Order: sequence, then C-alpha cells, then structure tokens
Amino acid sequence: MITATLVKELREKTGAGMMDCKKVLTETNGDIEKAIELLRERGIAKAAKKSDRVAAEGVVTAYVSEDGKVGSIVEVNSETDFVGKNEEFRSFVEDVAEQIAKENPNDVEDLLNQKSIKDSSKTVQEVLTGKIATIGENLTIRRFARFETNGLVEKYIHGDGKIGVLVELENGDEELAKDICMQIAAARPEYLDREAVPQERVEKEMEILKAQAMNEGKPAEIAEKMVQGRIGKFYSEICLVEQAFVKDPDVKVGKLVEQKGAKILKFARFEKGEGIEKKEENFAKEVMDQLK
Repeated sequence: MITATLVKELREKTGAGMMDCKKVLTETNGDIEKAIELLRERGIAKAAKKSDRVAAEGVVTAYVSEDGKVGSIVEVNSETDFVGKNEEFRSFVEDVAEQIAKENPNDVEDLLNQKSIKDSSKTVQEVLTGKIATIGENLTIRRFARFETNGLVEKYIHGDGKIGVLVELENGDEELAKDICMQIAAARPEYLDREAVPQERVEKEMEILKAQAMNEGKPAEIAEKMVQGRIGKFYSEICLVEQAFVKDPDVKVGKLVEQKGAKILKFARFEKGEGIEKKEENFAKEVMDQLK
C-alpha cells in the first residue's frame, strides 16, 4: 500500500505532482529511490532536492596554521541548535580542529584516543565526555579532513558554522584561495574534476539522460547524441573546475586558476547535519502516551 506519507516525502524530494508521485511509487512498489529515477527519466523531476537531508545540530569549524601549510576541518554534532551556539561547545570544537591539524590523527577513533593538546592529563574522548556531562547533551565528533602542503591551505566558514570549506592550492595566493573556498561553499561541487567522478555515477546519469531523450520521442541514435551534449551540463554542476565562477560566470573555475598560474589540489566541504537522519519529535503524542 502506498501511504500518503510516502507520497508526501517523494513530492518534497522531487517537486513532482502528487499524482505523478503516487503513480511511480505504485510502479516501484514503494521504493523511493527507484521512484526518483523514474521521475527523472520521464523528465518530471530534475533530481532529488538537497533539502531532503534532515539537519542535525552542532557546528562545522576549521583551523589553518599561521604559515598556511596545514589545515583541518571538523564537524561536531549536538542535539539542539541552542548548544550549537554555546560558547563552551564552540571553543571545544575549535580545540578539536587545532588538535587534528597539529596531531594528524588517522580517523575519529584515533583522534579520541589522543592526549588533548589543551590538557595532556586527558584524552580527547575524556574531554568530550566531560563536555557532555557539563553541557547536558550528547555530543559527537562526526568527521574531519586534514591537508598539509608545500603550497597553501585556506579555510572558509559560512553561516556561523553551518558550512565549512577547506582547500589546498599549488602556487596560489590567499585571495584566490578564499575565492575558491567561497565558490565551493556556494556551488556545492562534489568532485574536483571529471577524472574524480566514479564511472558508475557517470553511467547512471547517461542512462537517465537517454531515457529522458527517448521519452521525448527521439529515436535511439538521436537520443545518444543528445546524451553526449547534455552530459557536459552534468559535469559542470558537480565538478569544481568545470563550474562557472560565481564572481564572473563567463569564466570556468579551472580556467581562472590556470590564468593565475595555480592548481587546485583538493578540497573538503562539510555542511552541518548533511545526510544525518534526525528523529522527529512528536511532543503531543509523547504526552498522551505518558497519560495512558
């Protein structure tokens, strides 16, 4: 049975009409991911909207050494937005970012087992446990990235810790690095260039584009040619060097960097709560359950 809740979820993810959503959910036996693909093939939905990601709270912050050679970015989650704005919590997250840059942990588990650079009598885990006790919420160090280079590392934090970016450049200056950081924050690239995109991702997109063309009534050979034309737009959306530069849309990011004699080596973009499923609280039901 296709529930109204499932139809609503698909509508919110794709922007497609209710009847279209119900139809494809029926055809896919309620498989929402297959339903999204079917809507895209029929040209009804461009893609799953990024707003389907349920936000968890907390903050993203970054640290860069004074010489610009080492940098880190980290996301630490809390249960409520109120704690995400708490000065004690934010100070702890800044300490964690500095710890990552200076001590180079392999992963989150390694980080938690390291001695804290702010209190060598405790591990990072023990400091975290103490913050949980004093702040009164569960806190989690979710993920981090660390860059070390002979070139330049730059950071950018947007929206009071909602989005964080770390970028590594070769032969670039601080102004260019900051521009690239802001580009990444605004345009959400997933990969640096075409070579970084997994082949299965490209093949899946080409399948969808071909189905769209054939659903427009085009013969198979024409559909194939249309796919080749349209796949460039796909790359221009997800590959950083192929994106239009936000400050000058007539110039591609890759061309801009090349003109400056520089090269983007890598980047990391963290958005607070990205991809985390957060439990929806129903306080009215909770109260009623307690009264029964």
